[in-house]
Amino acid sequence: MDTSNRTYVKDAFHMKASSSSKDDEKKGEVELYGWVHDTRDLSKIRFIVLRDISGRIQVCGVKGETEEDIFELMKTIPRESVVRIKGHLKESKQAPGGKEVSPIEIEVIAKAEHPLPIDVSDHSKTELPKRLDYRFLDLHRERAQAIFKVQDTILQAYREFMNKEGAFEAIFPSIIGASSEGGTEVYPVKYFEKTALLSQSCQLYKQMLACSMEKVFAVFTVWRAEKHNTTRHLNESRQYDFEMAFADDKIVMDVLARCVQHIVKKVIEKNSKELEMYEIKLKVPGVKYLTFHEVASIMKKEKIHVGKDDLSPESERKLGELYPDTIVFVYDWPLSGKPFYIMPSDKKGPNGEQLSNGFDAIYMGMEISSGGQRIHIPELLIERFKAKKMKVENFKDYIDSFRYGAPMHAGWGMGVERITMLLLGLPNIREAVLFPRDRDRLTP
Repeated sequence: MDTSNRTYVKDAFHMKASSSSKDDEKKGEVELYGWVHDTRDLSKIRFIVLRDISGRIQVCGVKGETEEDIFELMKTIPRESVVRIKGHLKESKQAPGGKEVSPIEIEVIAKAEHPLPIDVSDHSKTELPKRLDYRFLDLHRERAQAIFKVQDTILQAYREFMNKEGAFEAIFPSIIGASSEGGTEVYPVKYFEKTALLSQSCQLYKQMLACSMEKVFAVFTVWRAEKHNTTRHLNESRQYDFEMAFADDKIVMDVLARCVQHIVKKVIEKNSKELEMYEIKLKVPGVKYLTFHEVASIMKKEKIHVGKDDLSPESERKLGELYPDTIVFVYDWPLSGKPFYIMPSDKKGPNGEQLSNGFDAIYMGMEISSGGQRIHIPELLIERFKAKKMKVENFKDYIDSFRYGAPMHAGWGMGVERITMLLLGLPNIREAVLFPRDRDRLTP
């Protein structure tokens, strides 16, 4: 079907209404495609509220003025059906937006079956699990669409920032031969005569590339077979990754801070309607640097538990309360709490523990990123593999990549869905995924 003459709802609102002359009347014609958002039947007047990605507009049929077959059809079209409506755009003080369409043609392109399996109103009363069962229909809702409009801005802002930083976007493999994080929570897959794994991250590959192209970034899909059912974790998620040569943890913390600030600034500029819909008032965040020991001391005063080498969700939430609208970098992290590839520090903790050049970034009461300086010395890397009780032979290619002129380098990763969830104040991270995958969900 040719839709080259289609007028979007937002464009229709700005078109000049028709006048009495034939030429002007022709100019006032619009052809709209969209979904039937709502209908009202007042006997002699019938309304259709038409919705497309740009907004909504009212279509008004009047008995005796509208063609009889069109007037009758308006009564029978179910909500969420796809229609084409051609008509005259007119001024109307009563209509939302001050304009409405008087129909001269209505074509039902796809009739929606009823009853609908879920509530598709803006404030749906359907519980999230069932909405996700019918996610393709849930995405008809403007509140659901708003999430992914914001996520689109975040994606574009990330790429825009990285391009200005002079970083190269890269595409990394998702099938790997050994765990990229050192844990056992991985998905094995049959790979011809071998067993392979779905990647937990592009960590090893982005390091290899940074050691030749200096600044690299990616939007990478990661899989983690952790048997959790929390509101902040997924088993398949997307991650922003960055890696930089000739850099330590302090340098890439600054890059991360400026990146998040740029993303938030762009969301504020481009998504005011969506932020208003979710009653969110964003501010470009400031930056705060605290050592792990300083955070532990703060939490001790607050009577909140902190592990010997990790922060609890409660401590992250408290940091969000103590430092609102702030990216809190927690650095000088105990080496025992960091992966094998994080560079050991020359510092010791208050109890004599070995520290690292690794960090976490806490924003809005939740970890949004983990990063640090990487080990680029093969012998030290082998020591760390052994300390973590990992098989050195599984990482031969990775280790060898640092034997032929590898500079110091550092980087970080940041969850796409998590930052989306936080910026919009969503209660569950699954809302920030088009088609989420968790322990219980493989469809749709």
